[in-house]
Amino acid sequence: MTATIPTRTGSDFAALCRQVRAEKLLERRTGHYALRIAITGAAFVGTWLAFALVGNSWYQMIIAAVMGLVFTQVAFLGHDGGHQQVYRSKRANDALGIAAGDLLIGLSYGWWLDKHNRHHSHPNHEGQDPDIGSGVLAFTTNQVAMRTGGFGRLITRYQAWLFFPLLTMEGLSLHVASVRSLLTGKSRRYRRTELALFTIHVLAYLGAVLWVLSPAKAVAFICIHQAIFGLYMGCSFAPNHKGMPTFPAGRDIDYLRRQVLTSRNVQGGWLVDFVLGGLNYQVEHHLFPNMPRPSLRKAQRIVRAYCHDLQITYTEASLIGSYTAALRHLHELGAPLRAKGRLALDTV
Repeated sequence: MTATIPTRTGSDFAALCRQVRAEKLLERRTGHYALRIAITGAAFVGTWLAFALVGNSWYQMIIAAVMGLVFTQVAFLGHDGGHQQVYRSKRANDALGIAAGDLLIGLSYGWWLDKHNRHHSHPNHEGQDPDIGSGVLAFTTNQVAMRTGGFGRLITRYQAWLFFPLLTMEGLSLHVASVRSLLTGKSRRYRRTELALFTIHVLAYLGAVLWVLSPAKAVAFICIHQAIFGLYMGCSFAPNHKGMPTFPAGRDIDYLRRQVLTSRNVQGGWLVDFVLGGLNYQVEHHLFPNMPRPSLRKAQRIVRAYCHDLQITYTEASLIGSYTAALRHLHELGAPLRAKGRLALDTV
């Protein structure tokens, strides 16, 4: 849906920022992250040790599914590093992001960071937010209108039903986009390092799988692992903005409202915090991208009350409710094409 919400300008965000800084919520939490990195690293090593111990067995499909979950938790650490949440030094944060992304899970840190920063700058802005750019799914009415091919229109008609099945391909899509980015030769600060570590990941991953498993089991293992990884990644990001207001490119809207009106929080306790990697506090994360993950819950109380005082819509939903809203939005966008399809059948 395209937003028609009136906006205003001013120093509203500056006042909110002063409150957050007064509570010291932007200070680094190195102890917390040291423990989180240790636990996540142990889980990553543990799944590969289990893989080696189980050997050439169909029980490896269970390991593949668990490994898909662990890979996503590693990706969350890379995300935190990319936002400079972990260390005071940019070099140290980038090192964490590159190690987590390129070396451990096969995702180009430089490519992702560029794409993700553009998303944060203009969330849900047509032509500016790559996360709602033209692709397999249509996220805006303009994208629906531009669908001319028969297959693309068919996908759009039933995209709400296809959403979760398509997410199983997200892991493969991320790997392919990473390879394209690393091979184009575009100048990035860490491109050579990324290319070396990414190559090590691919060789080690495929080498281990093909060394331990028979060809049939290896193919099944890779498919299950990457499907779970893509599904988990997609399910972690889908509740955040899908179904929230969208704006035309160049819409003049101040930073506070740009971030709050386009974001949705997911309600829940510590388990939701863990499963979604802190992305359930999407409003706070977008307002303060470099805020350490453990500080987001405390910031929520301040931001929610502040938005209430300024009469700015602050959106929260349950995990199921957030998916429902996203799927309803995708389903509504496909309605015109479904109607045309029924009309064409009626005239036959």
